[in-house]
Parts: sequence; C-alpha cells; structure tokens
Amino acid sequence: MTTVLTSASPLTAADRCDRCGAQAYLRVVLLSGGELLFCAHHGRKFEPELKKIAAEIQDETERLTAVPGASPEEER
Repeated sequence: MTTVLTSASPLTAADRCDRCGAQAYLRVVLLSGGELLFCAHHGRKFEPELKKIAAEIQDETERLTAVPGASPEEER
C-alpha cells in the first residue's frame, strides 16, 4: 500500500483543537488516513503517542512567539 500525502495548507484561526476547542497549531496526519488537530498544549501533552501513529506532523507553534509583521530575519 502506498500513502500519498498532499502538502498541508497553513492552519487558520478557524482550525480548532480536537481535544479542547482552542486554536489549533498542530495537524497530525494519521497513518490510517485521518487527521487530528491540536492546540500547542495538547500537542505537547500527546506528542509521544502521536509520533507512534502519525504519518506527518505539521507544527506551527512557532507562530505563538512570532512578532506580528516582522520578517523571519528580524525575529532572530
């Protein structure tokens, strides 16, 4: 069986954590084909277990510390 993953689109404010309903910053594409969304807190909490069942993890938690309007070079 071949698994094909498409490039994931960026998460938006409309994407909500499947555990608590907060804004999602992690998308976990499961080996079984589904996906789960998590806030940063629950993503960290469940990370060890998620790595065992994930085909891909899209982590956008760096957005939590990003300075609005700053270029990536300015944030360093």
